Amino acid sequence: MRDEVNNCYIRKIELVPIGYFHFDIFHEGIKHLPMIRDTAYLMSDNQVKSLFGKPDGNFIVGETLTEEVPISLPWAKLFNTHIGVFGNTGSGKSNTLTNLYTTLFKNKINNIQNISNFIVIDFNGEYTRNQLIPNADFKEIYQLDTSNNEGNKFPLMTDVFWDEELFGILFKATENTQKPFLKRLVSGRNKFKNTPDSLTNYVKSTLRKALTSTAQKKEFVDIIFEISKLINSHNMKQLAEQMGWHSNQEKLYFPNYQKYFNGGDNDETYNQYCKQHIDAININQLSSFGELRLRINAQLLSDLISGYVQFEHIQPLLKRVEASLIALERVFSIGDEPPSNKLLTVISLRKTNQEIKKILPLLLAKYYYGSHKHKVINQSPPKHTFHMIIDEAHNILSTQSNRESESWKDYRLELFEEIIKEGRKFGFFLTLSSQRPADISPTIMSQLHNFFIHRLVNERDLKLLESTISSLDDLSRQMIPNLAKGCAVITGTSFDIPMVVQFNEMAEGSRPDSDDIDISALWR
Repeated sequence: MRDEVNNCYIRKIELVPIGYFHFDIFHEGIKHLPMIRDTAYLMSDNQVKSLFGKPDGNFIVGETLTEEVPISLPWAKLFNTHIGVFGNTGSGKSNTLTNLYTTLFKNKINNIQNISNFIVIDFNGEYTRNQLIPNADFKEIYQLDTSNNEGNKFPLMTDVFWDEELFGILFKATENTQKPFLKRLVSGRNKFKNTPDSLTNYVKSTLRKALTSTAQKKEFVDIIFEISKLINSHNMKQLAEQMGWHSNQEKLYFPNYQKYFNGGDNDETYNQYCKQHIDAININQLSSFGELRLRINAQLLSDLISGYVQFEHIQPLLKRVEASLIALERVFSIGDEPPSNKLLTVISLRKTNQEIKKILPLLLAKYYYGSHKHKVINQSPPKHTFHMIIDEAHNILSTQSNRESESWKDYRLELFEEIIKEGRKFGFFLTLSSQRPADISPTIMSQLHNFFIHRLVNERDLKLLESTISSLDDLSRQMIPNLAKGCAVITGTSFDIPMVVQFNEMAEGSRPDSDDIDISALWR
């Protein structure tokens, strides 16, 4: 604005106090308010630099965009918080995520070994080579593959696998009929698991009861045939193939011989055709997945005999189990060996199907959170920490998915919401990276402590940031849609003021495998 009287221009600037200097040291917060006609001065270069903290030469990750002041991580205040790294595809968020943890491991690897564990859920296979930690002694990589048996298998302990809640998650069991069915299955196994030949005796007894029952059902035939296949009994399989259901008499029978199963312990047809083959059953060593298939069919047959269930209520569960187990067998190995306890574990889901991409992060979060919580439950503060890093987090934390039931979605979100709300007190921290923060549960977003925000242009994403991040000022927020590649707004509880930082690009070999395609070289 021009001042005609004094022949000069007057520039008016709106300022918001954020702190004060005392003996050239910056302190956050307001101690003095400016008075009318107080003189305003531009800060010196040293004062500008002190706003962003004294840089630690070992932890420098980039420099401020305008002032070109080197920025180092306040690692002591950052890695004990929940972190969000957000930005559109190609904005540099993967480079930032890699930069943060590569810098941490480079400087603190010997200090945090045996004290902390880090796991990366890698949806796109970006961290499966020398990224983050080049030394294989500190890192375990699982490259899972559901298309064939050539991928790695993640070890799951037997006691963890045989869990009714886990099965309910895996197979999307309904609350009123299918979950009680799975509970009976697991409790029955746990009751007799240490008894020699308990599974063999259970299968023999169930088949005997089915074929001597006085209240037979037509579904018995198919279930007996399936059990015969699973226990590799050629004779019982042949008998099941010859067996039929007589709808008028409501009995099992052999059509070729016109022999009926009339029920009772002295049933002539049973004693003549089946007894010797059932008595000869000897179940050899089964895999945990084979045992699960067998127990599900045996439990169903037993429940149908007792009248506990209707077949049509359990049949959808059987189909889901069979469809899921094919993929699960390719990504899990069940045994007594626990997962790797190395400093860093990377689990690549690049070659897995959509079902495993949904299920496996949930299982890992449930397993690791439960085991870590149990480990530190009596420690205050915890003497060990666990850090779960989820790349492309919108894949599993979205509230928008229409591919799953509401109950399944609720369980998935409730687990992660519990972790992000309660995990801090147990030393369990999440780092989330995503292209679409607006798709992530608002509860989860509101509990993040620190944000690294790259270019975002979607209006829903920008509005979410405005309502979620109280420390984000208007000027920084207005810059977000126009940020250059690798440039991010940093704000949160670990930083005194929001900063716009150009992150250093990771060196060749350390960069995540997410580089843009060079079309000019490809099409030359």
